[in-house]
Amino acid sequence: MQITRLPPVRQTLEPSNHPYLSGPWTPCLEEVDVDELEVIEGEIPADIDGIYLRNTENPVHQPLGRYHPFDGDAMVHQVSISGSKASYRNRFVRTHCFAEEQIAGQSLWGGLMDPPGTSKRPGFGAHGGLKDTGSTDIVVHAGVAYATFYQCGEAWMLDPETLENLGKAPWGPLDGVSAHPKVDEQTGELMFFNYSVHAPYMHYGVVDRAGKLVHYVPIPLPGPRLPHDMAVTRNWSILNDMPLFWDAEALKRDIHAARLHEGLPSRFALIPRHGQPEEIRWFEAEPTYVLHWTNAYEVSGSEGDEVVLEGYHQSCPMPQPLQEHGRYAHMMAYVDEHSFQCRLHRWRFNLKTGETREERLSDRIVEFGMINPEYLMKKSRYVWSTTTRPGWFLFNGYCRHDTETGEEQVYTLPDGVYASESPVVPREGATSEDDAYLVTFLIDENSSTSELAILDASDVTRGPIARLALPHKISSGVHSTWVERGMLARGS
Repeated sequence: MQITRLPPVRQTLEPSNHPYLSGPWTPCLEEVDVDELEVIEGEIPADIDGIYLRNTENPVHQPLGRYHPFDGDAMVHQVSISGSKASYRNRFVRTHCFAEEQIAGQSLWGGLMDPPGTSKRPGFGAHGGLKDTGSTDIVVHAGVAYATFYQCGEAWMLDPETLENLGKAPWGPLDGVSAHPKVDEQTGELMFFNYSVHAPYMHYGVVDRAGKLVHYVPIPLPGPRLPHDMAVTRNWSILNDMPLFWDAEALKRDIHAARLHEGLPSRFALIPRHGQPEEIRWFEAEPTYVLHWTNAYEVSGSEGDEVVLEGYHQSCPMPQPLQEHGRYAHMMAYVDEHSFQCRLHRWRFNLKTGETREERLSDRIVEFGMINPEYLMKKSRYVWSTTTRPGWFLFNGYCRHDTETGEEQVYTLPDGVYASESPVVPREGATSEDDAYLVTFLIDENSSTSELAILDASDVTRGPIARLALPHKISSGVHSTWVERGMLARGS
Protein backbone atom coordinates (compact mmCIF):
# COMPACT_ATOMS: atom_id res chain seq x y z
CA MET A 1 0.00 0.00 0.00
CA GLN A 2 1.76 3.15 -1.22
CA ILE A 3 0.21 6.27 0.34
CA THR A 4 0.62 9.78 -1.06
CA ARG A 5 -0.53 12.49 1.35
CA LEU A 6 -1.60 15.87 0.06
CA PRO A 7 -0.73 19.13 1.85
CA PRO A 8 -3.07 19.56 4.83
CA VAL A 9 -6.00 21.95 4.71
CA ARG A 10 -6.23 24.78 7.19
CA GLN A 11 -8.25 23.64 10.21
CA THR A 12 -9.18 24.92 13.67
CA LEU A 13 -11.40 22.09 14.90
CA GLU A 14 -10.99 21.30 18.59
CA PRO A 15 -11.41 17.85 20.20
CA SER A 16 -15.05 17.31 21.18
CA ASN A 17 -17.38 14.86 22.89
CA HIS A 18 -20.27 15.99 20.67
CA PRO A 19 -21.95 12.75 19.51
CA TYR A 20 -21.53 13.75 15.86
CA LEU A 21 -17.99 15.10 16.15
CA SER A 22 -16.57 12.02 17.85
CA GLY A 23 -16.54 8.24 17.54
CA PRO A 24 -17.60 7.13 14.04
CA TRP A 25 -18.37 10.77 13.21
CA THR A 26 -14.86 12.01 14.05
CA PRO A 27 -13.86 14.18 11.06
CA CYS A 28 -11.25 12.84 8.68
CA LEU A 29 -9.03 15.81 7.84
CA GLU A 30 -6.36 14.35 5.56
CA GLU A 31 -6.49 13.83 1.80
CA VAL A 32 -4.55 10.86 0.38
CA ASP A 33 -4.02 8.68 -2.67
CA VAL A 34 -3.43 4.93 -2.30
CA ASP A 35 -2.30 3.00 -5.36
CA GLU A 36 -3.53 -0.41 -4.19
CA LEU A 37 -5.54 -1.36 -1.11
CA GLU A 38 -4.48 -4.35 0.95
CA VAL A 39 -6.97 -7.23 0.96
CA ILE A 40 -7.34 -8.44 4.53
CA GLU A 41 -10.03 -11.07 3.95
CA GLY A 42 -11.44 -12.87 0.91
CA GLU A 43 -10.92 -11.76 -2.68
CA ILE A 44 -12.08 -8.81 -4.77
CA PRO A 45 -14.58 -10.19 -7.30
CA ALA A 46 -13.19 -10.25 -10.82
CA ASP A 47 -16.61 -9.59 -12.36
CA ILE A 48 -17.07 -5.95 -11.28
CA ASP A 49 -15.36 -2.90 -12.76
CA GLY A 50 -16.21 0.58 -11.59
CA ILE A 51 -16.01 3.28 -8.95
CA TYR A 52 -17.62 3.64 -5.51
CA LEU A 53 -18.09 7.22 -4.26
CA ARG A 54 -19.23 8.21 -0.78
CA ASN A 55 -20.00 11.73 0.46
CA THR A 56 -19.25 12.37 4.15
CA GLU A 57 -19.44 15.15 6.77
CA ASN A 58 -16.05 16.53 7.81
CA PRO A 59 -16.04 20.01 9.41
CA VAL A 60 -12.58 21.57 9.39
CA HIS A 61 -13.28 24.62 11.59
CA GLN A 62 -14.68 25.04 15.07
CA PRO A 63 -18.46 25.63 14.78
CA LEU A 64 -19.78 29.10 15.57
CA GLY A 65 -22.69 27.65 17.53
CA ARG A 66 -24.45 24.33 17.99
CA TYR A 67 -23.28 21.66 15.56
CA HIS A 68 -25.65 19.46 13.58
CA PRO A 69 -24.30 16.34 11.82
CA PHE A 70 -25.39 17.72 8.44
CA ASP A 71 -23.38 20.95 8.83
CA GLY A 72 -20.01 19.43 7.95
CA ASP A 73 -17.82 20.13 4.94
CA ALA A 74 -18.10 17.59 2.14
CA MET A 75 -15.39 15.01 1.71
CA VAL A 76 -15.79 12.44 -1.06
CA HIS A 77 -14.12 9.05 -0.64
CA GLN A 78 -13.51 6.93 -3.73
CA VAL A 79 -12.53 3.33 -4.36
CA SER A 80 -11.81 2.31 -7.94
CA ILE A 81 -12.10 -1.45 -8.58
CA SER A 82 -10.79 -3.16 -11.71
CA GLY A 83 -9.10 -6.48 -12.43
CA SER A 84 -9.56 -7.67 -8.82
CA LYS A 85 -7.55 -4.72 -7.54
CA ALA A 86 -8.67 -1.53 -5.81
CA SER A 87 -7.22 1.95 -5.31
CA TYR A 88 -8.41 4.70 -2.95
CA ARG A 89 -8.40 8.48 -2.72
CA ASN A 90 -10.37 11.16 -0.90
CA ARG A 91 -10.85 14.90 -1.40
CA PHE A 92 -12.71 17.77 0.20
CA VAL A 93 -15.29 19.37 -2.07
CA ARG A 94 -13.99 22.89 -2.45
CA THR A 95 -17.18 24.90 -2.53
CA HIS A 96 -17.02 28.69 -2.44
CA CYS A 97 -17.83 28.55 1.28
CA PHE A 98 -15.06 26.02 1.95
CA ALA A 99 -12.59 28.26 0.09
CA GLU A 100 -13.69 31.39 1.96
CA GLU A 101 -13.31 29.68 5.34
CA GLN A 102 -9.85 28.46 4.32
CA ILE A 103 -8.88 32.06 3.65
CA ALA A 104 -10.44 33.31 6.89
CA GLY A 105 -9.07 30.45 8.96
CA GLN A 106 -12.36 30.04 10.82
CA SER A 107 -16.04 29.21 10.45
CA LEU A 108 -18.03 31.98 8.78
CA TRP A 109 -21.47 30.38 8.77
CA GLY A 110 -23.70 29.00 11.49
CA GLY A 111 -25.44 25.65 11.28
CA LEU A 112 -28.88 24.15 10.98
CA MET A 113 -29.69 24.53 14.68
CA ASP A 114 -28.26 28.02 15.20
CA PRO A 115 -30.40 31.15 15.69
CA PRO A 116 -30.56 34.01 13.14
CA GLY A 117 -27.49 36.22 13.23
CA THR A 118 -25.00 33.45 13.99
CA SER A 119 -23.39 33.57 10.55
CA LYS A 120 -20.72 36.20 9.90
CA ARG A 121 -21.73 36.42 6.23
CA PRO A 122 -24.99 36.01 4.28
CA GLY A 123 -25.88 32.37 3.82
CA PHE A 124 -27.23 30.17 1.08
CA GLY A 125 -29.86 27.59 0.26
CA ALA A 126 -33.53 27.19 1.10
CA HIS A 127 -32.76 27.89 4.76
CA GLY A 128 -31.22 31.19 3.72
CA GLY A 129 -28.42 31.39 6.29
CA LEU A 130 -26.38 28.23 5.86
CA LYS A 131 -23.04 27.31 4.35
CA ASP A 132 -23.27 25.59 0.96
CA THR A 133 -21.28 22.45 1.75
CA GLY A 134 -22.28 19.98 -0.97
CA SER A 135 -22.08 17.30 1.72
CA THR A 136 -25.34 15.39 1.18
CA ASP A 137 -25.54 13.49 -2.08
CA ILE A 138 -23.23 12.28 -4.85
CA VAL A 139 -24.30 11.18 -8.35
CA VAL A 140 -22.50 10.75 -11.67
CA HIS A 141 -23.93 12.24 -14.86
CA ALA A 142 -22.25 12.41 -18.27
CA GLY A 143 -18.88 11.51 -16.81
CA VAL A 144 -19.00 14.12 -14.02
CA ALA A 145 -19.66 13.54 -10.32
CA TYR A 146 -21.97 16.08 -8.66
CA ALA A 147 -21.96 16.69 -4.90
CA THR A 148 -25.16 18.39 -3.76
CA PHE A 149 -26.58 19.89 -0.56
CA TYR A 150 -30.03 19.00 0.76
CA GLN A 151 -30.88 22.65 1.47
CA CYS A 152 -30.32 23.57 -2.21
CA GLY A 153 -26.85 24.90 -2.91
CA GLU A 154 -24.78 24.72 -6.05
CA ALA A 155 -24.09 21.39 -7.72
CA TRP A 156 -20.34 20.93 -7.23
CA MET A 157 -18.47 18.98 -9.91
CA LEU A 158 -15.63 16.50 -9.47
CA ASP A 159 -13.84 14.15 -11.82
CA PRO A 160 -15.10 10.74 -10.59
CA GLU A 161 -11.77 9.06 -11.38
CA THR A 162 -9.27 11.60 -10.02
CA LEU A 163 -11.60 13.55 -7.65
CA GLU A 164 -10.22 16.77 -9.12
CA ASN A 165 -12.56 19.60 -8.12
CA LEU A 166 -14.12 21.11 -11.26
CA GLY A 167 -16.12 23.97 -9.76
CA LYS A 168 -19.85 24.53 -9.75
CA ALA A 169 -22.18 23.24 -12.43
CA PRO A 170 -22.73 25.94 -15.09
CA TRP A 171 -26.37 24.90 -15.45
CA GLY A 172 -27.29 25.45 -11.78
CA PRO A 173 -30.30 27.81 -11.43
CA LEU A 174 -30.61 30.74 -9.04
CA ASP A 175 -32.51 28.75 -6.41
CA GLY A 176 -29.87 26.03 -6.44
CA VAL A 177 -30.09 22.28 -6.74
CA SER A 178 -31.41 19.99 -4.02
CA ALA A 179 -29.77 16.72 -3.14
CA HIS A 180 -31.06 13.65 -4.99
CA PRO A 181 -31.10 14.51 -8.68
CA LYS A 182 -31.90 11.43 -10.74
CA VAL A 183 -30.01 10.13 -13.79
CA ASP A 184 -31.58 8.20 -16.67
CA GLU A 185 -28.65 6.38 -18.25
CA GLN A 186 -30.68 5.47 -21.35
CA THR A 187 -31.46 9.04 -22.34
CA GLY A 188 -28.45 10.61 -20.63
CA GLU A 189 -30.71 13.07 -18.80
CA LEU A 190 -30.45 14.32 -15.23
CA MET A 191 -33.65 15.43 -13.46
CA PHE A 192 -33.49 17.71 -10.41
CA PHE A 193 -35.60 19.96 -8.19
CA ASN A 194 -35.11 22.81 -5.75
CA TYR A 195 -37.20 24.56 -3.11
CA SER A 196 -37.21 27.97 -1.43
CA VAL A 197 -39.16 30.33 0.85
CA HIS A 198 -40.49 32.48 -2.01
CA ALA A 199 -43.21 31.70 -4.55
CA PRO A 200 -43.63 29.40 -6.42
CA TYR A 201 -41.57 27.57 -3.73
CA MET A 202 -40.34 24.74 -5.97
CA HIS A 203 -38.85 24.27 -9.44
CA TYR A 204 -38.09 21.19 -11.52
CA GLY A 205 -35.48 20.87 -14.25
CA VAL A 206 -33.85 18.56 -16.79
CA VAL A 207 -30.19 18.60 -17.88
CA ASP A 208 -29.23 16.78 -21.09
CA ARG A 209 -26.24 14.49 -21.63
CA ALA A 210 -24.17 17.46 -22.84
CA GLY A 211 -24.63 19.20 -19.47
CA LYS A 212 -27.10 21.78 -20.78
CA LEU A 213 -30.21 22.87 -18.87
CA VAL A 214 -33.00 22.08 -21.36
CA HIS A 215 -36.09 22.29 -19.17
CA TYR A 216 -36.91 24.31 -16.04
CA VAL A 217 -40.42 24.99 -14.75
CA PRO A 218 -42.15 26.04 -11.52
CA ILE A 219 -44.06 23.54 -9.39
CA PRO A 220 -46.55 25.86 -7.62
CA LEU A 221 -47.09 25.08 -3.94
CA PRO A 222 -49.25 26.75 -1.25
CA GLY A 223 -46.17 27.88 0.66
CA PRO A 224 -42.59 26.95 1.64
CA ARG A 225 -42.07 23.22 1.93
CA LEU A 226 -39.30 20.78 2.87
CA PRO A 227 -39.06 18.07 0.20
CA HIS A 228 -35.93 15.94 0.34
CA ASP A 229 -36.03 13.51 -2.59
CA MET A 230 -37.71 12.93 -5.94
CA ALA A 231 -38.35 9.92 -8.16
CA VAL A 232 -38.59 9.33 -11.89
CA THR A 233 -40.21 6.86 -14.28
CA ARG A 234 -39.78 6.62 -18.04
CA ASN A 235 -42.42 9.29 -18.58
CA TRP A 236 -43.01 11.01 -15.25
CA SER A 237 -41.07 12.89 -12.61
CA ILE A 238 -42.55 12.68 -9.10
CA LEU A 239 -42.25 15.56 -6.63
CA ASN A 240 -43.91 15.88 -3.26
CA ASP A 241 -45.62 18.24 -0.81
CA MET A 242 -45.56 16.64 2.64
CA PRO A 243 -47.30 18.04 5.77
CA LEU A 244 -43.96 18.42 7.60
CA PHE A 245 -42.58 21.87 6.81
CA TRP A 246 -41.51 25.16 8.37
CA ASP A 247 -43.79 26.95 10.82
CA ALA A 248 -45.12 30.02 8.99
CA GLU A 249 -45.21 32.32 12.03
CA ALA A 250 -41.68 31.39 13.10
CA LEU A 251 -40.48 31.87 9.52
CA LYS A 252 -41.66 35.50 9.65
CA ARG A 253 -39.04 35.95 12.42
CA ASP A 254 -36.42 34.20 10.29
CA ILE A 255 -36.65 31.10 12.50
CA HIS A 256 -36.65 27.83 10.55
CA ALA A 257 -38.62 25.47 12.78
CA ALA A 258 -40.15 22.39 11.17
CA ARG A 259 -43.67 21.43 12.28
CA LEU A 260 -46.10 18.65 11.40
CA HIS A 261 -49.23 20.39 10.12
CA GLU A 262 -52.18 18.31 11.26
CA GLY A 263 -55.01 17.81 8.81
CA LEU A 264 -52.92 18.13 5.66
CA PRO A 265 -52.44 15.10 3.41
CA SER A 266 -49.29 14.07 1.62
CA ARG A 267 -49.44 15.30 -1.97
CA PHE A 268 -47.57 14.03 -5.00
CA ALA A 269 -46.99 15.97 -8.21
CA LEU A 270 -46.59 13.81 -11.30
CA ILE A 271 -45.25 15.92 -14.14
CA PRO A 272 -44.28 14.63 -17.60
CA ARG A 273 -40.49 14.63 -17.87
CA HIS A 274 -40.53 17.71 -20.11
CA GLY A 275 -43.96 18.85 -18.98
CA GLN A 276 -45.43 22.21 -18.02
CA PRO A 277 -47.09 23.16 -14.71
CA GLU A 278 -50.57 22.83 -16.19
CA GLU A 279 -49.80 19.18 -17.02
CA ILE A 280 -49.11 18.19 -13.39
CA ARG A 281 -51.28 15.39 -12.02
CA TRP A 282 -51.74 15.80 -8.24
CA PHE A 283 -52.43 12.79 -5.99
CA GLU A 284 -53.18 12.74 -2.26
CA ALA A 285 -52.18 10.13 0.31
CA GLU A 286 -52.08 9.62 4.07
CA PRO A 287 -50.02 12.19 6.00
CA THR A 288 -46.36 11.25 6.47
CA TYR A 289 -42.88 12.39 5.65
CA VAL A 290 -40.47 10.55 3.37
CA LEU A 291 -36.76 11.13 3.16
CA HIS A 292 -35.91 8.68 0.40
CA TRP A 293 -37.56 6.81 -2.45
CA THR A 294 -36.14 3.53 -3.73
CA ASN A 295 -37.79 3.21 -7.15
CA ALA A 296 -40.75 4.22 -9.31
CA TYR A 297 -42.19 2.63 -12.42
CA GLU A 298 -45.27 2.46 -14.63
CA VAL A 299 -47.69 -0.45 -15.00
CA SER A 300 -50.80 -1.06 -17.11
CA GLY A 301 -53.77 -3.12 -16.04
CA SER A 302 -57.50 -3.65 -16.38
CA GLU A 303 -58.19 -0.91 -13.83
CA GLY A 304 -56.10 1.67 -15.66
CA ASP A 305 -52.51 2.79 -15.94
CA GLU A 306 -50.67 3.27 -12.67
CA VAL A 307 -47.48 4.88 -11.48
CA VAL A 308 -45.95 2.91 -8.61
CA LEU A 309 -43.67 4.62 -6.08
CA GLU A 310 -41.69 2.93 -3.32
CA GLY A 311 -39.85 4.48 -0.40
CA TYR A 312 -39.71 4.84 3.38
CA HIS A 313 -42.91 5.98 5.12
CA GLN A 314 -42.46 7.67 8.50
CA SER A 315 -45.07 6.85 11.15
CA CYS A 316 -43.82 9.58 13.52
CA PRO A 317 -42.29 12.45 11.49
CA MET A 318 -42.02 14.67 14.61
CA PRO A 319 -40.58 12.39 17.30
CA GLN A 320 -40.23 13.05 21.00
CA PRO A 321 -36.77 14.12 22.25
CA LEU A 322 -34.45 11.34 23.37
CA GLN A 323 -33.98 12.53 26.93
CA GLU A 324 -31.14 10.11 27.63
CA HIS A 325 -28.97 12.25 25.35
CA GLY A 326 -29.33 15.33 27.56
CA ARG A 327 -28.73 18.62 25.77
CA TYR A 328 -28.63 16.78 22.45
CA ALA A 329 -32.08 15.21 23.02
CA HIS A 330 -33.91 16.95 20.17
CA MET A 331 -31.13 16.62 17.62
CA MET A 332 -30.61 12.93 18.35
CA ALA A 333 -34.32 12.14 17.89
CA TYR A 334 -34.56 13.95 14.57
CA VAL A 335 -31.78 11.86 13.00
CA ASP A 336 -32.81 8.55 14.59
CA GLU A 337 -34.80 6.25 12.30
CA HIS A 338 -36.24 4.39 15.29
CA SER A 339 -37.68 7.68 16.56
CA PHE A 340 -39.46 8.64 13.35
CA GLN A 341 -40.32 5.03 12.53
CA CYS A 342 -39.49 4.65 8.83
CA ARG A 343 -40.59 1.52 6.99
CA LEU A 344 -40.61 0.36 3.38
CA HIS A 345 -43.87 1.40 1.73
CA ARG A 346 -45.60 1.49 -1.66
CA TRP A 347 -47.88 4.09 -3.22
CA ARG A 348 -49.91 3.40 -6.39
CA PHE A 349 -51.27 6.36 -8.37
CA ASN A 350 -54.10 5.46 -10.77
CA LEU A 351 -53.87 7.78 -13.78
CA LYS A 352 -57.42 6.90 -14.83
CA THR A 353 -59.30 7.43 -11.55
CA GLY A 354 -56.93 9.80 -9.72
CA GLU A 355 -57.00 7.50 -6.71
CA THR A 356 -54.04 6.53 -4.51
CA ARG A 357 -53.55 3.14 -2.92
CA GLU A 358 -50.93 2.43 -0.24
CA GLU A 359 -49.40 -0.67 1.30
CA ARG A 360 -46.69 -1.33 3.86
CA LEU A 361 -44.00 -3.66 2.53
CA SER A 362 -42.16 -4.33 5.80
CA ASP A 363 -42.52 -3.79 9.55
CA ARG A 364 -38.76 -3.44 10.01
CA ILE A 365 -37.21 -0.02 10.76
CA VAL A 366 -34.94 0.62 7.76
CA GLU A 367 -33.88 3.41 5.41
CA PHE A 368 -31.17 4.41 2.91
CA GLY A 369 -32.12 1.69 0.46
CA MET A 370 -30.65 0.73 -2.88
CA ILE A 371 -31.91 -1.31 -5.82
CA ASN A 372 -30.13 -2.97 -8.72
CA PRO A 373 -29.55 0.08 -10.98
CA GLU A 374 -30.46 -1.96 -14.05
CA TYR A 375 -34.02 -2.06 -12.65
CA LEU A 376 -34.35 1.69 -12.11
CA MET A 377 -37.72 2.84 -13.52
CA LYS A 378 -38.72 -0.83 -14.00
CA LYS A 379 -40.68 -3.15 -11.75
CA SER A 380 -38.09 -4.35 -9.26
CA ARG A 381 -38.33 -7.12 -6.71
CA TYR A 382 -35.53 -6.48 -4.21
CA VAL A 383 -34.52 -3.55 -2.03
CA TRP A 384 -31.29 -3.53 0.00
CA SER A 385 -31.70 -1.24 3.01
CA THR A 386 -29.54 -0.32 5.97
CA THR A 387 -30.52 -0.98 9.57
CA THR A 388 -29.55 1.48 12.27
CA ARG A 389 -28.45 1.58 15.87
CA PRO A 390 -31.43 2.83 17.94
CA GLY A 391 -31.00 6.41 19.12
CA TRP A 392 -28.29 7.20 16.56
CA PHE A 393 -27.71 7.95 12.91
CA LEU A 394 -25.39 5.00 12.46
CA PHE A 395 -25.90 2.09 10.06
CA ASN A 396 -25.30 -1.21 11.84
CA GLY A 397 -26.32 -3.73 9.20
CA TYR A 398 -28.16 -4.60 6.01
CA CYS A 399 -31.56 -5.98 5.09
CA ARG A 400 -32.58 -7.42 1.74
CA HIS A 401 -36.34 -7.15 1.19
CA ASP A 402 -38.17 -9.36 -1.28
CA THR A 403 -41.17 -7.17 -2.13
CA GLU A 404 -42.98 -10.09 -3.78
CA THR A 405 -42.80 -12.63 -0.95
CA GLY A 406 -42.07 -10.39 2.04
CA GLU A 407 -38.99 -12.46 2.88
CA GLU A 408 -36.13 -10.54 4.52
CA GLN A 409 -32.44 -11.35 4.89
CA VAL A 410 -30.65 -9.48 7.66
CA TYR A 411 -26.99 -9.15 8.54
CA THR A 412 -25.99 -7.20 11.66
CA LEU A 413 -22.44 -5.94 11.97
CA PRO A 414 -20.42 -6.62 15.14
CA ASP A 415 -20.88 -4.13 17.98
CA GLY A 416 -18.94 -0.94 17.31
CA VAL A 417 -18.76 -1.46 13.54
CA TYR A 418 -20.82 0.82 11.30
CA ALA A 419 -21.63 0.77 7.59
CA SER A 420 -22.16 3.25 4.79
CA GLU A 421 -24.95 3.54 2.27
CA SER A 422 -24.26 0.56 0.01
CA PRO A 423 -24.87 0.62 -3.75
CA VAL A 424 -25.85 -2.55 -5.58
CA VAL A 425 -23.27 -3.57 -8.18
CA PRO A 426 -24.50 -6.08 -10.81
CA ARG A 427 -22.04 -8.79 -11.77
CA GLU A 428 -20.79 -8.76 -15.33
CA GLY A 429 -23.08 -11.18 -17.15
CA ALA A 430 -25.62 -11.19 -14.31
CA THR A 431 -28.56 -13.55 -14.82
CA SER A 432 -30.95 -12.27 -12.14
CA GLU A 433 -31.83 -9.11 -10.22
CA ASP A 434 -29.88 -10.16 -7.14
CA ASP A 435 -26.89 -11.53 -9.05
CA ALA A 436 -24.85 -8.65 -7.68
CA TYR A 437 -22.76 -7.30 -4.83
CA LEU A 438 -23.09 -4.60 -2.18
CA VAL A 439 -20.13 -2.25 -1.85
CA THR A 440 -19.72 -0.32 1.39
CA PHE A 441 -17.30 1.36 3.77
CA LEU A 442 -17.05 0.12 7.36
CA ILE A 443 -15.95 2.16 10.38
CA ASP A 444 -14.62 0.00 13.21
CA GLU A 445 -14.60 1.88 16.51
CA ASN A 446 -13.04 -1.10 18.25
CA SER A 447 -9.81 -0.74 16.27
CA SER A 448 -10.17 2.89 15.07
CA THR A 449 -9.88 1.72 11.45
CA SER A 450 -11.96 1.74 8.28
CA GLU A 451 -12.37 -0.81 5.51
CA LEU A 452 -13.99 -1.34 2.15
CA ALA A 453 -16.34 -4.33 2.33
CA ILE A 454 -18.07 -6.28 -0.42
CA LEU A 455 -21.13 -8.45 0.25
CA ASP A 456 -23.04 -10.98 -1.84
CA ALA A 457 -26.34 -9.26 -2.68
CA SER A 458 -28.10 -12.60 -3.08
CA ASP A 459 -27.26 -13.60 0.51
CA VAL A 460 -26.32 -10.70 2.79
CA THR A 461 -26.46 -13.02 5.81
CA ARG A 462 -22.98 -14.23 4.85
CA GLY A 463 -21.54 -10.83 5.74
CA PRO A 464 -18.53 -9.44 3.87
CA ILE A 465 -16.98 -11.76 1.29
CA ALA A 466 -14.06 -9.35 0.87
CA ARG A 467 -12.52 -6.74 3.17
CA LEU A 468 -9.85 -4.20 2.23
CA ALA A 469 -7.98 -1.91 4.63
CA LEU A 470 -8.30 1.84 4.16
CA PRO A 471 -5.31 4.04 5.11
CA HIS A 472 -7.22 5.99 7.78
CA LYS A 473 -10.48 6.01 9.67
CA ILE A 474 -13.12 7.89 7.72
CA SER A 475 -16.05 9.82 9.13
CA SER A 476 -19.64 8.73 8.69
CA GLY A 477 -21.97 10.56 6.36
CA VAL A 478 -24.98 10.07 4.17
CA HIS A 479 -25.08 9.14 0.48
CA SER A 480 -23.03 7.19 -2.02
CA THR A 481 -23.12 5.90 -5.58
CA TRP A 482 -21.50 3.36 -7.89
CA VAL A 483 -20.67 4.03 -11.53
CA GLU A 484 -19.69 1.36 -14.01
CA ARG A 485 -16.43 2.07 -15.81
CA GLY A 486 -18.16 1.50 -19.11
CA MET A 487 -20.55 4.34 -18.31
CA LEU A 488 -17.60 6.65 -17.66
CA ALA A 489 -16.05 5.66 -20.94
CA ARG A 490 -19.28 6.58 -22.75
CA GLY A 491 -19.59 9.81 -20.80
CA SER A 492 -23.12 8.98 -19.60
